[in-house]
Amino acid sequence: MSEKQKKATAYWKENLRYLIILLTIWFAVSYGAGILFREALNEFRLGGFKLGFWFAQQGSIYVFVVLIFVYVRLMNKLDKKYGYDE
Repeated sequence: MSEKQKKATAYWKENLRYLIILLTIWFAVSYGAGILFREALNEFRLGGFKLGFWFAQQGSIYVFVVLIFVYVRLMNKLDKKYGYDE
């Protein structure tokens, strides 16, 4: 295997690791906070709404958008690390 192929393989392994971690976080927030822990979270209020309801309706969307920006930042660093930046 050439050095270029090794570099590309390492790049994609790291990229997939980032994706798995970020999507796991999103799943935990959307499914966990919005469904599994809804009743416990409903003891608290955010903007007049029960926190479990808020996570089910809005919170998971906000977390997903934040994770998109985190992913962009991580990918920019990864591109520079492997020399794929422009």
